Amino acid sequence: MSGRYIWRVLFVVVFATLSLLADVKITKDQADYIAQKVWQNEGALQDKYLVHWNDGEDFASLGIGHFIWFPKGHTEKFREVFPMVLKSMEEKNTTMPSWLSSKTPCPWNSKAELFEAKAKNDKRYVELFVFIKQTMPQQAMFMSQRAFDALPLMLSTLKDEKEKEIIRHRYNKILYNNNGTVNEHGLYILIDYVNFKGEGTLESERYNSQGWGLLQVLQNMDYKEKDRFKAFSDSAKAMLSLRIENSPKARGEERWRIGWNKRLDTYLPKEAK
Repeated sequence: MSGRYIWRVLFVVVFATLSLLADVKITKDQADYIAQKVWQNEGALQDKYLVHWNDGEDFASLGIGHFIWFPKGHTEKFREVFPMVLKSMEEKNTTMPSWLSSKTPCPWNSKAELFEAKAKNDKRYVELFVFIKQTMPQQAMFMSQRAFDALPLMLSTLKDEKEKEIIRHRYNKILYNNNGTVNEHGLYILIDYVNFKGEGTLESERYNSQGWGLLQVLQNMDYKEKDRFKAFSDSAKAMLSLRIENSPKARGEERWRIGWNKRLDTYLPKEAK
């Protein structure tokens, strides 16, 4: 399957998904732009990263969104997203390998085990890779829907009505132009960041009680900054810098700083890059 064909499929699916949301109107070109940017950020558009395990991590990363998948018995702060993706596919009766479901733990316990399975063409590895490759449209659909579900999820965790209005306003300011149309770059930012670092609502996703998800980025945006995208990018960099500073030294998260900031630079307005 060619890369060009894959993108045609992905942007059609993202377009169709967003069109189902009553107040969201986006063109096929906009959907294409978003799908390409997210997969470029996560896997450099390369198949070898569809079933992957990053150095220094205790979980596998799967699909165009590098969705987290834990081995059996694993305890971790971060939200395990791959089962959520599978659950969304189960609800749509997507065909899966017989051994795979939303309740299946990752069958490999380490990067070494995963890459050994890959080298030996282990049946489960091969079936999983083919499944991931064939369900890219469903993965794109999940990511786009998750970004829109993020707003009510964030608001549900807040008690102060004034704070709720601030978050709603800043989210919509990123998403919409002044005339009420969807801004493709803003939509990309929301989809990418939620996929990248989550909604910020999970209490376990904290270091020293400080989160780094979409909620925290929106809360800490500089209201004096006139450019909404720069304000978001600057806030995201600050939140992830705090995460690195607060993280256990054994995790070595400083190694991610340059790559994370480079990704966040794609959120800047073109003239600011």
